[in-house]
Amino acid sequence: MAADVRKQGRRNPLRGRAAPFGHGTRPALVLYTPLILLLSAGCHRSDRIVVGSKNFTESDLLGEIVAQQIERRTSLPVERRFHLGGTFVCHQAITAGQIDLYVEYTGTAYTAVLKLSPGPDPDSVYRAVAAEYQRRFGLVWGRPLGFDNTFAITVRRADAARYGLKRISDLARVAPRWHAGFGYEFLERADGFRGLAGVYGLRFASPPTAMDLGLTYRALAEGKVDVIAGNSTDGQIAALDLVALEDDRHYFPPYQAAAVTRAQVLEAHPEVRRALAELEGRIPDAEMRRLNALADVEHRDIAVIARDWLRVNAP
Repeated sequence: MAADVRKQGRRNPLRGRAAPFGHGTRPALVLYTPLILLLSAGCHRSDRIVVGSKNFTESDLLGEIVAQQIERRTSLPVERRFHLGGTFVCHQAITAGQIDLYVEYTGTAYTAVLKLSPGPDPDSVYRAVAAEYQRRFGLVWGRPLGFDNTFAITVRRADAARYGLKRISDLARVAPRWHAGFGYEFLERADGFRGLAGVYGLRFASPPTAMDLGLTYRALAEGKVDVIAGNSTDGQIAALDLVALEDDRHYFPPYQAAAVTRAQVLEAHPEVRRALAELEGRIPDAEMRRLNALADVEHRDIAVIARDWLRVNAP
């Protein structure tokens, strides 16, 4: 069975888990429609833990790992509300009490939520985010899970070799002839395209095409666009023979992943804090890439991936 799954992944590595919104969906709807549905559902009961996730594979995977860990270590029932939407949907859901926790990234919280301009030091960014989330929102950041998932400006390997592209600064030479495709959130965020274009002097042949994040790799591999903004821990980068360019001007902040939980939940259920603490520092970059590849390239079931990982790493 495993051999068949691997063969299937190599045959069609593009069949990843795309976000559930169509190519032409308007960004405002992508961000806010799931939130409206959540709010209309009313507050959840306090005797269960509601775990959320964003609308991409890695977030779903981490949400499932967290959910299963709580189920394994406590007697609390867990409700999964996965693939909700982008950063703003999940943030508003947790501050409204519609979910109890989800995994967020430090740089995303610092720039997209707190609207601050971070430096490159991961520890200072983490400390600032943890303090501000507690003060402003009553949310508690756990310690990082162990990996940093930064934006990865990605091109086809053949193009990188043909044009000598190793760093993002090299991209400025070919950008006037190239077309870019970016996720909605990357186009709108303070740490996204506009700032990147300014720092690196990027001017493409046409305005970047907005598309669901899950479709950007397909578009790049099929030649519909020439450059995308992926994630450094995505398994599809290696599977599709792509190259992530070095951020040589250190534009992107650190994006350490960590569980963010409502303080009220941790006060009522200290066993949840203990369960989450067992996951801290357990997932290095290479391991996260491997897990993402199991889902996006080999098409394994996320619940099975999470179960197998926990059996080995949090027995």
